[in-house]
Amino acid sequence: MARVRHGTMRAVTRFRRPAARAAATVLTGCLLLTGTGTAGTAAAPRPAATATAPDIDVADVRSHLNDLAALTEANGGDRAHGGPGYAAAVDHVQALLDEAGYTTTRQEFTHAGATGWNLIAEWPGSATDEVLMAGAHLDSVPGVLGVNDNGSGAAVLLELALTLAGTGARPGAGVRFAWWGAEELGMVGSGHYVDGLDDGARAAVTGYLNTDMVGSANAGYFVYDDDPALATVLTNWFDTRGIATEPAHEMSGRSDHAPFLAADIPVSGLFTGAGLAMTEEQADRWGGTAGEPFDPCYHRVCDDTANVSDTALDRTADALAHAVWELTA
Repeated sequence: MARVRHGTMRAVTRFRRPAARAAATVLTGCLLLTGTGTAGTAAAPRPAATATAPDIDVADVRSHLNDLAALTEANGGDRAHGGPGYAAAVDHVQALLDEAGYTTTRQEFTHAGATGWNLIAEWPGSATDEVLMAGAHLDSVPGVLGVNDNGSGAAVLLELALTLAGTGARPGAGVRFAWWGAEELGMVGSGHYVDGLDDGARAAVTGYLNTDMVGSANAGYFVYDDDPALATVLTNWFDTRGIATEPAHEMSGRSDHAPFLAADIPVSGLFTGAGLAMTEEQADRWGGTAGEPFDPCYHRVCDDTANVSDTALDRTADALAHAVWELTA
């Protein structure tokens, strides 16, 4: 999550729910974006989607997180924009998605004299004119492994994408996943993506769900409330399990949902807390430690594999899966 707050964003009042499709077409590598890219191989059309979202195995999420931490440590110790750790992470995630049958594209951009990439993965065989997006930034701040910020969101998103592929589902609406570059420098990658959408491509994105810091060690459960309809889909998952949520005010304008919101695209997302301290009331609600930050290692060297709650990862992964299944049925 970017440290600095960036401006005031426009509110969106309505989520444009996708309509079901009787048939779907295999997508090409253009993915409704500008810039050069490398496309993976499209898979054959899949069976219809199941009505109920699958349970996301937290052990698999943790495995992805450990892999990201190991390759980051082996490639300079961080995934900062322009560095070898970020390039290695993009290679790793793209290879898994290509193998699973996604159509993947790298969108290149330049910032501060260095090259970065967004990685976009589209599930083939689904609609192109109504697309739900889910994204997470893959970069970290310099000198930090970035396991919670934001290896957690990137790993949850990756396992959700691989689980979708494993079900053989063909959702009624399009599903597009994105791993963003240079978020820590001010949402550079996601801003580049949104700026490159023409009017038709922008209108096709019916909603965007963001996952940034979703495994905080002293976790709270926060839902972006920028679009009430999208937010309700996520809060309902927590409500049915007796888990309280709060609006994600700490994230306002500070992560990759911000460029989408500024472009009048409905947004929501999940967050388990960063540098703010948990209150006594929140500790009673969530069983955490009052007076301590939600993430005690936010933007610090100690943001390593010990700085993550598997319970938080499990809950946020399943909530996100529920939202994707519900919104693309």
